[in-house]
Amino acid sequence: MNEDLGLRVLSEIMQWSDDEARKEFRWLRLMARLKYDGYRDFQAGMRFIESLATWLQQFKSAEQRRTAYDFVRKALVYIGPSEMQRLVEQLYPKIVQDRLVRMVAKERGIQPYRVYADKEASKAVDRLRRQTLFMGLSDGARIDGLRHSNVGLLNNEQLVVSTQLDTEKWQDLLGNLEESLQDKDAKFRLVYLIDDFMGTGTSFLRYNEAKKKWSGKLTKFKESIALARENLGGKQMFADGWQLCIHHYIGTHAASSIMVQREEEARGALTSDGWASAVNFSFGTVLPPELPINALGNSFDDFIELTNIYYDPAIRTKHTDVGGVTHLGLGYGGCALPVILDHNTPNNSVALLWAETDGGQGESGEIAPAMSPLFRRRQRHV
Repeated sequence: MNEDLGLRVLSEIMQWSDDEARKEFRWLRLMARLKYDGYRDFQAGMRFIESLATWLQQFKSAEQRRTAYDFVRKALVYIGPSEMQRLVEQLYPKIVQDRLVRMVAKERGIQPYRVYADKEASKAVDRLRRQTLFMGLSDGARIDGLRHSNVGLLNNEQLVVSTQLDTEKWQDLLGNLEESLQDKDAKFRLVYLIDDFMGTGTSFLRYNEAKKKWSGKLTKFKESIALARENLGGKQMFADGWQLCIHHYIGTHAASSIMVQREEEARGALTSDGWASAVNFSFGTVLPPELPINALGNSFDDFIELTNIYYDPAIRTKHTDVGGVTHLGLGYGGCALPVILDHNTPNNSVALLWAETDGGQGESGEIAPAMSPLFRRRQRHV
């Protein structure tokens, strides 16, 4: 389907007058070309306008289609590659460098603004920068982009795409660090774990009631470094008092506040010989608290009703139950976000935006409607 045909189909679906069609066509063409057509997971031969026409047809009445279209028109937040790249580029100068300077200032007993005026303190910052390790929690960490935007500041041997490293890789990282600093006892003092998005934070750290222990990416990282230390014959990769920094390019307002509390609750279980002396959280940008469509003061009740009417329980899995809600109409964890990332749609966003099912009779015997996505999601867990 080409763009003109897609627009004509949309006009018929929405029952627009000629004046309405002209107005909406201008907006649709602009937004499709400026942003939405760049979404990476459209099916072959389909772009935003065709996807929108297909998506709207699942709603049975004209009123429901208008509600859905108004939601896209007024509420949708699309974060494209240029915005993500800017957040990647800001990580070092805005977040990391500030921490390096403040750590050196505290150690030397001077004010942060005096660090670069002090030759020895400036050298200490350079050394600490090299003793900082950057690790990706997923491909959303964009480690390549981080490397390219900090050429001359960060060494290739301090940026790795995963937290799960084999013994040989750890040996290479430590060997290059010792060689760079000309110090056979050199160790990493800062570790940054990086990812693109945090909605609820449960995939990063949560208490597993069934197993009666803490789970998530943070505990897996802790286990991986304990295993690496064992495989290295007890050799330490990190200096005494090292710090762990968790950075997400984008986070919800809820996640930005609850993660500090959750880490404090888990600290007793996590703390052991060789573990970080402090765990710090940072975000490139935090989404506003009023962004969820069910937030107090928002007027999306009609669309929220659609998330209940056009819902297939088949999208629920044991992995989504971890978020704490079993009905995913408002997304994983009930986050109710209207957010799209250019490389994938978070499952924290309302399910009507990303869910794709065949519908039909479910395990309960009820007939569920098929769900057609506007921005189809690439699932990590099936």
